[in-house]
Amino acid sequence: MRRKVLTTMAMPLTKPVILPLAEERRRHQRVKVNLLGRYMLTDRREYPCQVINMSPGGMALIVPVAGHVGERVIAYVDHLGRLEGKIARIIDNGFAMTISATLRKRDKLAAQLTWLANRHILNLPEDRRHGRFTPRNPLARLILPDGRNVSCRIIDLSQSGAAIAIAADLRPAMGAAITIGKTTGRVVRHIEDGFAIEFTRLQHPDFLEENLTGE
Repeated sequence: MRRKVLTTMAMPLTKPVILPLAEERRRHQRVKVNLLGRYMLTDRREYPCQVINMSPGGMALIVPVAGHVGERVIAYVDHLGRLEGKIARIIDNGFAMTISATLRKRDKLAAQLTWLANRHILNLPEDRRHGRFTPRNPLARLILPDGRNVSCRIIDLSQSGAAIAIAADLRPAMGAAITIGKTTGRVVRHIEDGFAIEFTRLQHPDFLEENLTGE
């Protein structure tokens, strides 16, 4: 009997998929990273985590509660956002998990991981030496240190920071931690119409506006 061989060309993937760990290793090279985040197991409790290596198809995390093999995990990781998958194996102080994602999402993850790896290799400075520009949509949501969620206007921004226009009575103190859109940072100086922030981490240029304004 002739054996049928199915390939991804014959069977286009249109739904999120989870690759077996061995197959994921063959298809994607893992990148060493040091990214913080939080994750949720099936009991719906959230815990902090640290991602130590990953590829578009899986990642390894250092965690306080490891869960069990096959358990569903939802993780929120700095720079990368929401990632979902299942625990593939338990490792020292954590677990390795697969990532369930569409091909488009995998391509985006690959681009983000390449940038993170190059930033590490080139030792790029996380400072204000980056070109500033005005976003297409300058309106954004800002979470103040006291938890209030208010609207603001982005005067300009770069990969490392932004200038924000806001009412004088809402202007945070120097050094205050704030969140604009999905990006965290600290107030580094006050300006006439508002304040300037420095992001906690250097932002990927391809997703900068999306992370701040949702555009």
